[in-house]
Amino acid sequence: MRLIDSHCHLEYEGLAEDQAGVLERARAAGIRGFLNISTRRSEWERVVGTAEREPDVWASIGIHPHEADQHADLGEAALLDASTHPKVIALGETGLDYYYDKSDRQVQQALFRTHIAVSRQTRLPLVIHTRDAEDDTVAILEDELGKGAFPALIHCFTATAAFGRRVLELGLTISLSGIVTFKNARELQDFAPEIPADRLLVETDSPFLAPVPHRGRPCEPAYVADTARFVAGLRGESVETLAENTTRNFFGLFKKART
Repeated sequence: MRLIDSHCHLEYEGLAEDQAGVLERARAAGIRGFLNISTRRSEWERVVGTAEREPDVWASIGIHPHEADQHADLGEAALLDASTHPKVIALGETGLDYYYDKSDRQVQQALFRTHIAVSRQTRLPLVIHTRDAEDDTVAILEDELGKGAFPALIHCFTATAAFGRRVLELGLTISLSGIVTFKNARELQDFAPEIPADRLLVETDSPFLAPVPHRGRPCEPAYVADTARFVAGLRGESVETLAENTTRNFFGLFKKART
């Protein structure tokens, strides 16, 4: 079985202290690739450095909506410059978070559009975070897609089925995290079988959101195998089939990872 953890934070507390061990345990569990995600500019150097050091790790550079106020003046040039690194294969995570509202909503929206503009120029996929912001997320995606196509996915999908169907219509990919294994995730579990086989990814978002049976522990990339098994069961397919499809989808979306 060959799986990719399409979203992890290897520089975060809970993983960074034993990064080598974390990666070793994941590889032993069949994880063959890791997309290491940044959330603020001060992380970019470390995220890229890990990708330089580890051949099966790639980097994504971007600004999380929680950090938008601290990066309100970040222009396209900074993202464009950082995106030229050969191990940088994605932009983000970016998007909108109205649940915590840690940054001004207009600033979040403006920075989201900045990331989209760079994605359109570079063809690097956007890794999108959205929480309690479905209407504005769809409105911005529709508006920006009208200006020209760009590749994107909704990471750690927890939104409504209606939102999921709409972003699929817009051509996006959906990534499922360990949340899908939670007892209270019934709506998400019901929606998971609807996701087309060629538009699905799996992730950990580690060190957060450890799936069953690891609840209460820091999440590790190795645990994406548990999420994959659970999702495969929901979809009525073997975990080997799901692993094959999601790995193919990863390299199909993140084309730069193939070089």
